[in-house]
Amino acid sequence: MTVDAPQTLRTVVVVLAGGVGVRAGLGMPKQLARIAGKPIIEHTIAAIDSSPDVDEIIVMMEPHHMEPVRKLIADGSYPKLTNVYEGGTTRNDTTQLALEKLGDEELKVLFHDAVRPFVSHQILRDCIDALDEYGAVDTAIPSADTIIEVREENVIVDVPPRSKLRRGQTPQGFRLSTIRRAYEKASADPGFTATDDCTVVLRYAPNVPIAVVPGSDENMKITEAIDVFIADKLFQLKTADPAGYSAEAREEALEAKTLVVFGGSDGIGRGISEAAERYGAVVFPFSRSTTGTHIQERDDVVAALKLAFEATGRIDYVVNAAGVLEMGNLEDFSHEAVRNTIDINLMGPIIIAQESLPYLKESKGQLLFFTSSSYTRGRANYGMYSATKAATVNLTQSLAEEWADYGIRVNCINPERTKTTMRLQAFGEEPEGTLLSAEQVALASIDTLISGTTGQIVDVRRRTS
Repeated sequence: MTVDAPQTLRTVVVVLAGGVGVRAGLGMPKQLARIAGKPIIEHTIAAIDSSPDVDEIIVMMEPHHMEPVRKLIADGSYPKLTNVYEGGTTRNDTTQLALEKLGDEELKVLFHDAVRPFVSHQILRDCIDALDEYGAVDTAIPSADTIIEVREENVIVDVPPRSKLRRGQTPQGFRLSTIRRAYEKASADPGFTATDDCTVVLRYAPNVPIAVVPGSDENMKITEAIDVFIADKLFQLKTADPAGYSAEAREEALEAKTLVVFGGSDGIGRGISEAAERYGAVVFPFSRSTTGTHIQERDDVVAALKLAFEATGRIDYVVNAAGVLEMGNLEDFSHEAVRNTIDINLMGPIIIAQESLPYLKESKGQLLFFTSSSYTRGRANYGMYSATKAATVNLTQSLAEEWADYGIRVNCINPERTKTTMRLQAFGEEPEGTLLSAEQVALASIDTLISGTTGQIVDVRRRTS
């Protein structure tokens, strides 16, 4: 049975966040774990709030952790987020509590897991549109694995045809009257149990066909510890999209913005400075060779930032592309070489961060660092360099969390081997086509600056055909 074509109905999305999530081993409800600088639930709310097809969002939250969502409501960052209520002890309890909050007016209601932050506008739209014809809709994807049915003693009973099987996701959507009627009947059944809401409709409103719309592999549920790692990488991939932003998008985002670049006279820093100027930013490049600016000297950094601010009245972005690469066995490093590497590659970023903070607080801007692929694993003759670059990654991630409440974003670019003067001096000429150009890294850096992400280590790789 399908439903009659309706008048235009409001769409409310209920974000289900009532669980504690012990399997992820995070020591907190998994929906509050931070990825890319924000709690997972905030990423989910942001994805839904930006959909033009959604009218309102309410959250059903684990009762002892409601304050973070209350703060999001108070901040007004997500206009469609209106209320947070206590969730129940089970998924079904939480749904029933949500149904009590939705009033008497017929509407479309979507239930979505708080720990599926990659839900797309297309999935939301498909669910909402399906409710014009059906009383219930599920989101699902084909199974790439063979599914087996087993008895309690782990003996195979059946192997259903994979072509008829789907892996269920969320959102699950309903006409409010349909899901309410199903739960009323379920509540009268003493043996009632279900792991999702479509099952309730299937069992207790069997005359209501349940449509299925395609989900996506990206619309993953963060359940286990490894899912947190995968989700973090997905945010990185979304940030470092090889296609990048269009020239028009870059111009719109950078017009009249002030960008300070340390290490801006050569290589990647120069590439960023030139690209940002092309797209309309006011750029202040500083370096040892052109302006006598040494990032390990606090007075130099203070003077550079002050000059830029006094000229434009704002600083929106601060980039540190300065660094030194000294190779060799640790036993051969002089005290001066050790001190120089630490001062420039580690103390420099720390000083820049400290002195940039007041300006970035005012503009709610971004601080961008650079690391090296060697940060993940120290290699012979790279020990000092790798150690400072690993420290820069940790600094990026910690500052992203510390400064999130200020609205400041902090990211770090991790470029593949790049053709720069510093690399040429260290390794000499290398085969053509084996290195990234400084321009490629510069554009990826620009795109990271104008993205909304924070706390990310953005891998920049050569494109392969």
